[in-house]
Amino acid sequence: MKRAPRYNRFFIYFLPIFLCLFAGKQIAFAQVEVIKDYDRPRNVKILREFKDDRGNMIREIQYSHRSMRVTEMIILPKVFTGVGMRPTISLDSVNRDSIWLMINKSNYCVQIYYKKRLVKGYKAVFGPDPKMNKCMEGDRCTPEGWYKIADKRPSNKYNKFLLLNYPNEKNQEQFNKLKELGKIPKTARIGGDVGIHGIWPRGDDMIEMGIGWTDGCIALKNDDVDDLYKWVRVGTRVYIKK
Repeated sequence: MKRAPRYNRFFIYFLPIFLCLFAGKQIAFAQVEVIKDYDRPRNVKILREFKDDRGNMIREIQYSHRSMRVTEMIILPKVFTGVGMRPTISLDSVNRDSIWLMINKSNYCVQIYYKKRLVKGYKAVFGPDPKMNKCMEGDRCTPEGWYKIADKRPSNKYNKFLLLNYPNEKNQEQFNKLKELGKIPKTARIGGDVGIHGIWPRGDDMIEMGIGWTDGCIALKNDDVDDLYKWVRVGTRVYIKK
């Protein structure tokens, strides 16, 4: 019996493997795109918009997020946040250890400070109820208190990602206490992967309108997260307040 030529044996044995691998990659890429579309708010409508007697902008928004239809009331206060201001110092002239971030959930902003001096700020959004402190995984709330940037890296999904060291010891203590008091389920998990990141391409309107679409992370416009990325490094301190 004659043996098949070498090139025939190659196609017989290895071609199916290559086809499977190629198909697997195609499926993986398709899944990434599905996840992106799944996370994005859809059918966004501004139901009403007005200013109150203090000059705050009140905006009622409705949108679809995953399988939910969300109606959200946003209060954008009329306060100076440093958003849009030019840097008051040069990045090359400072001690990086003295740079820290203030994230103000009530004012929808991330601010860069050098010691006690406000350098600049950026508009930010959070989860659907930004004034709630994070209690457990899945509550879509942003944690409060002092943190550090644990990692910084590019992100295929959201441009740049600055990972915070959540949960820290205080978060773990709070989580255990809430379980003991029966305020969260015994099966609850504390969660993680909380950070500062950008948004999908052409998604800056979500930030501008103040839509709380994240699962507890802090989202910025892509140009802003690119700029912030230059100012911070692993170990930069971050304070998150209500």
